[in-house]
Amino acid sequence: MYNKEIKIALALIILACSIFLFNSGEIGYGILVLIIMGLVILSIFKDERIVKAFYHLRKNDMQKAASTLSKIKHPEKLIRSQEAYYYYLNGLILSQTQMNQSERFFKKALSIGLRTDTDKAVAKLNLAGLAMSRRKKREATTLITEAKKLDKHNMLDEQLKMMKQQLKRISDNLQMSDNL
Repeated sequence: MYNKEIKIALALIILACSIFLFNSGEIGYGILVLIIMGLVILSIFKDERIVKAFYHLRKNDMQKAASTLSKIKHPEKLIRSQEAYYYYLNGLILSQTQMNQSERFFKKALSIGLRTDTDKAVAKLNLAGLAMSRRKKREATTLITEAKKLDKHNMLDEQLKMMKQQLKRISDNLQMSDNL
């Protein structure tokens, strides 16, 4: 619950130890303690549970990723970007099973602010897929075009093409049903 405050206090204690070591002439140990303090400070900005959840997600182990994220009890106490990625990861995990809840997580992650354009594009692409499943053609089209603009490295080209083809099939089916 007070994870960030504990890490800051620990970093200050380590800094005091490092200053003591420098004053007592133990420069080598002082530098080592400063490096350890740097790792503690880095862990303030990169939550280890989110990094671990990303690792499990890349290994396609959704159960472990979900259990790792469930250990975060108060995501609102995370740093803003980490909070966005908490909701982003939850959206990715739930997109396989619970679409309504995953849509809520993706929208919250986008509103808080994801760091990279690729992550924003993936979130918008998932939202477009959810809109297509609900037969909301206009919303899906706008989300696909936004995702295409955000995908500067063309990493999502195949997914975007598939989504456009599915959208075209849906519009063709709607036209055929209107003609009947």
